[in-house]
Amino acid sequence: MDIDTITAISTPIGEGAIAIVRLSGQEAVPISNRLFQGVDLTKVNSHTIHYGKIIDPITNEVAEEVMVNVMRGPRTFTREDVVEINCHGGIASVNRLLELVLAEGARLAEPGEFTKRAFLNGRIDLSQAEAVMDLIRAKTDKAMNVALKQMDGRLSKLIQKLRQELLETVAHVEVNIDYPEYDDVEEMTHDMLIKKTNEVYHEIEKLLQMAKQGKILREGLSTAIIGRPNVGKSSLLNALVHENKAIVTDIPGTTRDVIEEYVNIRGIPLRLVDTAGIRETEDIVERIGVEKSRQVLKEADLILLVLNFGDELTEEDVNLFKVVEGLDIIVIVNKTDLEQKIDIDRIKKFANGRPVITTALIEEIGIDELEQAIANTFFAGELDAGDLTYVSNVRHIQLLKQALQSLTDAMSGIEDGMPIDLVQIDITRTWELLGEIIGDTVQESLIDQLFSQFCLGK
Repeated sequence: MDIDTITAISTPIGEGAIAIVRLSGQEAVPISNRLFQGVDLTKVNSHTIHYGKIIDPITNEVAEEVMVNVMRGPRTFTREDVVEINCHGGIASVNRLLELVLAEGARLAEPGEFTKRAFLNGRIDLSQAEAVMDLIRAKTDKAMNVALKQMDGRLSKLIQKLRQELLETVAHVEVNIDYPEYDDVEEMTHDMLIKKTNEVYHEIEKLLQMAKQGKILREGLSTAIIGRPNVGKSSLLNALVHENKAIVTDIPGTTRDVIEEYVNIRGIPLRLVDTAGIRETEDIVERIGVEKSRQVLKEADLILLVLNFGDELTEEDVNLFKVVEGLDIIVIVNKTDLEQKIDIDRIKKFANGRPVITTALIEEIGIDELEQAIANTFFAGELDAGDLTYVSNVRHIQLLKQALQSLTDAMSGIEDGMPIDLVQIDITRTWELLGEIIGDTVQESLIDQLFSQFCLGK
C-alpha cells in the first residue's frame, strides 16, 4: 500500500468563494507547516482550524491567505493524517497553492485515491466507497437518501449477514465430512441444507426485486417524448422542466435534434429526451433528427407518446403505437383546449391498459396527473427510500444475479440427491460472489478500475 502523501483540489474547478486543497498521508502536516505562516501545525490539536498565510519558500512572498484544518489519523476519512487548506476560490490562487504543495513533496492524487485509501485502510468497504460517488451524482432527495443509507453500511451489513450464514453452513458440512466420529455435532442433512440455502436465496431475490427501482434512482429513468411533429412534445418538456428549454412554434419539424434534460418527478430522476417528430421527410437535417429519435426509443425505459386532441388519429400515430409495442408507455392527449376530433376510446384500445392522460400543456392542465402516472408506472405511486435496502449499482446487481444462480445450482443438486460435499462448492461460490460486493474477495485490478471513475479530489 502507498505510504506517500497525496494531494488534490477537492472543490469544483472554476471561480467560487472558497477552494480546498486536500492532503492525506504521513507528511500531510509537515508539508503544510513548511508553507504555513501562523501557528506551528505540528503541535496543534487534531480536528482544529487555524488562520494564517501561505508563504512561497523560494520568493518568501505571501501566496495566499488561508484557513487550515488539521485532522490526525485514524479519526479521518482515509485513516491517515489529513490537512485541508481553504483558500480563495479563484482558479489562479488554488492552482498556485496546489503547485506549492506539490513542490514540497506531495504527489498529485489519482482519481478517487482518497476514497481508495479509506477502503484499503478499512475505513469503509467497497460498496460504501461506491456509494460516495452515488451521493455526488444524486439528482433527487430520494437518490441521495439511498446513497447515504449505503454509505452508512446498510447494504454491507445485509451482505455480511448472508455471508456469515453461508459460512456457518459450509463449516457445518466440513465438520461432518472431516470428523464423522463426533457424536455431539449435528449432522448436516439435505433438509437442513436446503432450508439454510432457501433463506439466503429469498434475501438475495428480495434485493434483486428492488434493483430496478434502485437503478432508476441512481441513473435516472431514461424517458423519451415521441409523437408527430407539432403535437406538443417540446411543450411537454418545458412543462416538466419548468423552463423554456425547447423552442415551441406552430411550425412542424421545429425540433431537429434530440434535446436532453434531467427533471425530478416525485423523487424519481427522469432523463427526459425530447425527440424530433418521427415522420418521413425530405429535409436532410430533420431526417437525421428522426433517425436519432428512433435510436433513443430503443434505449428508453419509458415512452411518453404525445397525440393531438384537435386532430383525428392518423396513420403516423397508429404506426407509433406499433413502434412502442411491448414498452412502458404513457399516452398523452394534448391540446384539450382545442375542439375534440380524436377518438379517445380508440386510443385506449391502442394503449391496451396503459395510462392515457389528457392535457393542455400551454395552460398547465393535466401535469399533476401525468406526474402521478409516471410514479405509478414504476413505483406503484410511492417510493420508500427510508426503510428498504436498494441495490442500484450495476456491478452489485450482476454479482447478486450470479450468486442467485449459484444458489439455484446448489438447491438443484440437493433435490437431485447430490453428495453434500459437491453441493458445498456452489454454496462457497455464492459466498465469494457476495464478498466481491463489499470488496472482501475482489481483485486489485477491479479496485483500481472502480476508483478511477471517481472525481480527482475524492
